[in-house]
Amino acid sequence: MKVVVQRVSQAQVKVKNKVVSQIGPGFLVFLGVAEDDAEKKIHWLARKTAQLRILRDKQGKMNQSLLEVGGEVLVVSQFTLYGDCKKGNRPSFVQAAKPKKAERFYHLFIENLKSFGLIVKSGIFRAMMEVELINDGPVTIIISN
Repeated sequence: MKVVVQRVSQAQVKVKNKVVSQIGPGFLVFLGVAEDDAEKKIHWLARKTAQLRILRDKQGKMNQSLLEVGGEVLVVSQFTLYGDCKKGNRPSFVQAAKPKKAERFYHLFIENLKSFGLIVKSGIFRAMMEVELINDGPVTIIISN
């Protein structure tokens, strides 16, 4: 699995020009699931995301996690994180999990984040979404396992 975490001051997801989820300060998380991913990785990845210390402390240093400041999380499924561009100019997505597995892992990841007491919102799986964000920093971190 791969996660792209963006520290945001706000973010929202629209489907058919309607806002379906929005958050204030926190993390916008794009989640990609690979076909060979195991369910046991989900908790590790959720814990790593929840404990990621990239939020500013009182001195302005990246030293606090969502758990410490009570930030929100917006999780968006993104199979294109497994786009392979090594051959040709059109990405191959054969490494990405099939939709049934990806959706199950996506919801398990969200539930794991919620288990830490975080406010977690989400996009709509397999929908064509418009994601708007204000990246704070900018700060973008990639986590994979």
